[in-house]
Amino acid sequence: MKIEQVGVQLYTLRDHLNTPEEYQESLQKIAEIGFKLVEIAGPRPISEHEITSLCAEKGLVICSSHEDGDLILQNPAKVVEHVEEFGCKYAVYPFPGGIDMGSQNEVSALIRNLDASGKVLSEAGKVLAYHNHDMELQLLDGKTILECIYAETDPANLKAELDTYWIHAGNASPEAWCAHMRDRLPLLHLKDYTIEEGGEPRFGEVGSGILDFRRIISTADASGCEWYIVEQDTCPGDPFESIEQSFRYIRDNLVD
Repeated sequence: MKIEQVGVQLYTLRDHLNTPEEYQESLQKIAEIGFKLVEIAGPRPISEHEITSLCAEKGLVICSSHEDGDLILQNPAKVVEHVEEFGCKYAVYPFPGGIDMGSQNEVSALIRNLDASGKVLSEAGKVLAYHNHDMELQLLDGKTILECIYAETDPANLKAELDTYWIHAGNASPEAWCAHMRDRLPLLHLKDYTIEEGGEPRFGEVGSGILDFRRIISTADASGCEWYIVEQDTCPGDPFESIEQSFRYIRDNLVD
């Protein structure tokens, strides 16, 4: 992994993106920390075109965009327009909102729709990726939902954006899943799994918890991962301090 492949997911900074001024200030801070790229997510108080211009001004590449899940499933052509505007290749399905993941019928319908939408993106030269949480690691008819999602979709139509924290929270191995998704893993979310004194887990800055990121990154590299994206769903304090802590650990310990 090269430092030029390391970015930050803007959802981490969602409370600082609510106005055009905040958006610009946040991108400036991201660039000053040393990140070279961002993944779009969270509030968009300005247009896709304006976001793209601001990122270019700050020297930040847009590697991917989390798009509205319903929009992806119902109007994938509009998603193509968004990622075209961002100048990136990857659109990400972020969360299966409104879908009963305990229902075989609803999960099967989701998988079919992801495959169909992914085909639209693929035909337009773009790529749809699926971002997991822990719910996809539950068993449904003897297999995990995440296994079913990738087994029942065309690899040309759906790639993976694995999330290290949520894979571990689902009692699976991030390293093993990175190996399993060889040639289908363009994006990887980096967040650590930290256990507090009372035994409660929390989202952690990279290097602060129990995950073995050297092995995870090595395996992801071997699987062809293109972009490594720091995301922290919640932070103990200032999220800019958290992403800077993650960046420094990555820079000092994980990059070639």
